[in-house]
Amino acid sequence: MNRVVIVGGGPGGYEAALVAAQLGAEVTVVERDGLGGSTVLTDCVPSKTLIATSDLMTEVSAASELGIRGVGDETVDLHQVNDRVKRLALAQSDDIRRRLERENVQMISGTGRLDGPETVLVTRDDGGTEELRSPVVLLATGAHPRIVPSAVPDGERILTWEQVYDLDELPEHLIVVGSGVTGAEFAGAYKALGCEVTLVSSRDRVLPGEDPDAAVVLEEVFTRRGMNVLSRSRMASVARKGDTVLVTLTDGRTVEGSHCLLALGSIPNSDGLGLDSAGVETDDGGFVSVDRVSRTSARGVYAAGDVTGVLMLASVAAMQGRIAMAHALGDAVQPLRLWQVVSNVFTAPEIATVGVSQKMVDAGEVDAEVLTLRLSGNPRAKMEGVRDGFVKLFCRPGGGAVIGGVVVAPRASELIHAVSLAVSCGLSTDQLANTFTVYPSMSGSTAEAARRLHQRR
Repeated sequence: MNRVVIVGGGPGGYEAALVAAQLGAEVTVVERDGLGGSTVLTDCVPSKTLIATSDLMTEVSAASELGIRGVGDETVDLHQVNDRVKRLALAQSDDIRRRLERENVQMISGTGRLDGPETVLVTRDDGGTEELRSPVVLLATGAHPRIVPSAVPDGERILTWEQVYDLDELPEHLIVVGSGVTGAEFAGAYKALGCEVTLVSSRDRVLPGEDPDAAVVLEEVFTRRGMNVLSRSRMASVARKGDTVLVTLTDGRTVEGSHCLLALGSIPNSDGLGLDSAGVETDDGGFVSVDRVSRTSARGVYAAGDVTGVLMLASVAAMQGRIAMAHALGDAVQPLRLWQVVSNVFTAPEIATVGVSQKMVDAGEVDAEVLTLRLSGNPRAKMEGVRDGFVKLFCRPGGGAVIGGVVVAPRASELIHAVSLAVSCGLSTDQLANTFTVYPSMSGSTAEAARRLHQRR
């Protein structure tokens, strides 16, 4: 029987374990923090659970426009919210464990490292050690929040995004340092929950890595809702002063608040993995280098997820893990296709993207026709009081295949699916335009955008 050892039990690890078990392999997963990894326990699942509460608060705040009176005095019990966050995360972790048990996957609580390409040395949580030999090893150890010496978290007032769930009360004034996806999501969520929020952005706009038109919409919404967005403002240091924190900017300005959330990016969990002993190469940032079937530079050693730095999304990690096992165990395999990856920013409104980006078109990397259709003209949006957002489609010249799209809307993560399907299946704008949609619906704007691209021909 084939044997597989997986170091790390996050999406890249547990999805790989399921595939390997289904292909008849004897599978062992080594996990130090709990099944599901940071995605389930401290990152994606907890943050989106918190955001579910903030989304409801956002909807309630607009209720008066829909004719509902007596709304506006709602308060949030953050202790109860965070208790629910933790319970759901642990429940999801337990679900993963039970699924792996049903597939006869062996699980070891501990820390694993390579000792050559076919050996994993495990330090068990109970203090014991174990040597696992296997011709196939998958590294799926994830990443952790980046910390800088001038802004060290204390877990009480200065926090990483993994530590916010220990707060019992809403911060009076939360300063969020970093305006990427994580920073924007938490800034928007805590503002909706009732905090004063200042967002410190070192760039010209929030979400510098996302669609520029979408970022403009989100920043306008943030500002309109009362958030203080400090653009082109780089953090120099963060210090605690009793029950307050002081954020000092590089230009000498200071911002004082009750709490500070650091969203400064992620560092791969590659140190101490014994990569040199196995001949596994990393890039300058410490991320494990892999090809499109998740192979590292060492024979028989694969890697998946955030430790590779390849689009740090749970969905990509899971796909990398599945591809790795299919390749290693001789099943049919299709290399990772990054141009089909769908991503979403869980702000209000959400921002969902797939395929070709505006940046690629503007840089001349891709020849595409682009059409943007504002949601303000959508009948369902009008009924629900939605004014912010749009659908943007990218297609080959002459009304050809749909090659990308952006949706900015409530529940954009659901609405993007039609565009994702068009991109992955190579559908033309006419095929998308002639597909029935419900009237009235937000998704009707996707078909309408496609029809308008047809009219340009």
